[in-house]
Amino acid sequence: MEGIDRELEAVRIQDRLIGPGQPIFVVAEIGINHNGDVGLAKKLISAASVAGCDAVKFQKRTVEVVYTPEELARPRESPFGTTNGDLKHGLEFDAEEYAEIDRFCRSLGILWFASCWDEGSVEFLERFNPPCYKIASASLTDDALLRAHRRKGRPIILSTGMSSLEQIDRAVDVLGRERLLLMHCTSTYPSKPDELNLRAIPRLKERYRVPIGYSGHEVGLYTSLAAVVLGACAVERHITLDRAMWGSDQAASVEPQGFSRLVRDIRAVEMAMGDGVKQVYESEKPIMAKLRRVG
Repeated sequence: MEGIDRELEAVRIQDRLIGPGQPIFVVAEIGINHNGDVGLAKKLISAASVAGCDAVKFQKRTVEVVYTPEELARPRESPFGTTNGDLKHGLEFDAEEYAEIDRFCRSLGILWFASCWDEGSVEFLERFNPPCYKIASASLTDDALLRAHRRKGRPIILSTGMSSLEQIDRAVDVLGRERLLLMHCTSTYPSKPDELNLRAIPRLKERYRVPIGYSGHEVGLYTSLAAVVLGACAVERHITLDRAMWGSDQAASVEPQGFSRLVRDIRAVEMAMGDGVKQVYESEKPIMAKLRRVG
């Protein structure tokens, strides 16, 4: 894999290079865990910043485009009302609310971006000059949406959950490999350890010759560290203030204290990986002189 790593060109997201030999790009996905409350969103941003994350990510939808009238009319109890439409509308931020989020992230020096689920949402987000776009696994087969993202000329992070290699091939052909970062992912919430298939990370790197990251929805942190060891150059996990909070993604999320441990341990793993060149360290020489009987 070292030969492949030398071939890969790092992706620049604002002032960060993401790829082999670069620090792991850590993203805290807020997604819809803000529950439609900008105040809660800002608390999550603050927690991600304190943990040492590089970026936070949201989701943006034009509700009437993404969902059918029948789906929106479906009964569903939530804090926002009695239909699925009430819920979906309640979880969306408008331009004024995103402007507040933009100002807050800038004040903390943390990047923010979003996964856009329709072309109108891409146009909406453009007004905030995002450093990149994320394309959700569910949108990987939507060629028109992929092209709408690529026309903006920004770096693209593409999640590959619920997708076959043939479908990923098609998406990469549509997007092109320039300024593209793929994220290995399993699209269940929470994901079971025996379905994470982390060994796919080096396989994807070999197949597509672009930087590969890991987007996890499992419980626990050790698997994200394993992904780093296997070559993931970016790690994305959902963040929550409390896994017991109301919301469909909360249980598959990481609380602030856990996120701080995750970032700390990722940085430790980066140092521990070294350069792969076997050597005798200066710190070993006194021990060698004391314990080695021959040569």
